[in-house]
Amino acid sequence: MSWLIFAFTGPVLWAISVHLDKYLVDRFFKDSNVAVLLVFTAWIGLLLLPFIWFFEPDVTAPGAASIAVIMLSGVLYMGALLFYLRALQAEEASVVAPFFQISPLFGYVLAYLVLGETLSGRQMAGGVLIIAGALFVSLKLSASGGAEAPRGGRFKARLALLMLACGFALAVSALIFKIFAIRVEFWTTTFWMFVGEAVFGAGLLSIRAYRAQFFTLLRTNTAALLSLNASNELINLGGGLGNRYALLFAPLSIVQAIGSTTTLFVFLFGVLLSVAFPRLGREDLSGRELAQKGFAAMLVAAGVALITR
Repeated sequence: MSWLIFAFTGPVLWAISVHLDKYLVDRFFKDSNVAVLLVFTAWIGLLLLPFIWFFEPDVTAPGAASIAVIMLSGVLYMGALLFYLRALQAEEASVVAPFFQISPLFGYVLAYLVLGETLSGRQMAGGVLIIAGALFVSLKLSASGGAEAPRGGRFKARLALLMLACGFALAVSALIFKIFAIRVEFWTTTFWMFVGEAVFGAGLLSIRAYRAQFFTLLRTNTAALLSLNASNELINLGGGLGNRYALLFAPLSIVQAIGSTTTLFVFLFGVLLSVAFPRLGREDLSGRELAQKGFAAMLVAAGVALITR
């Protein structure tokens, strides 16, 4: 059961991070490239490298080839965040978050093909309930109880493509991490994944336009940007480490199914914001909406009960 606690740290902390990401994007990156925001993500990982090396001095043990693959996991993770931030720049957090349900589906297929992971009927049913609950909370219900079409009445192809790419990159990154965290060691794998993220950040800074935007933002919004973004990155980092640690003890697809409940927590924290800080919150607090969210939470709870029996 302890792995479940670590697995849920991911969606809970990521949901907080989604709201902070949306605030940062709207306030500082409305007219800038959101790729610049990832430079801060790379810096946080880079700052942690000496501490990991102190406690795990033999970080070169995996060998050059394995290190390169682990670093690829970090690059893929950063690429997934880039797709996600580009989607978030154009859409509300509550519209983007439901697309995280895609990642567990990719994860199930990849884990089956590469790791030979199979799920029992009960685990599959639990995973389906978790994903269904997370997806149900994002539906817009009409007064008659049916599902309404998204506002605008058209399929958002760009959003779907960005989040499909995000989900696939996240699944491949998690697969690589799990393989080496089990074969080598958790913190050694984390070390080289952070190196991969730092390489991605260095690549962004090597592009003149991104570098100019980055230093301009630092000069004009130093205190606010650094304090908010540092807090956000630490929250996101905690969620990522907890979620990856759970991969050591549970099937990839199950951990990612639990991760998909980010959507549910995004809406939950949105409701809390709407109650406590009405100026910041935008959630509908009608009885129908709250009942829908409550039913979604029950589906997720039933799914968790099935996979942990």
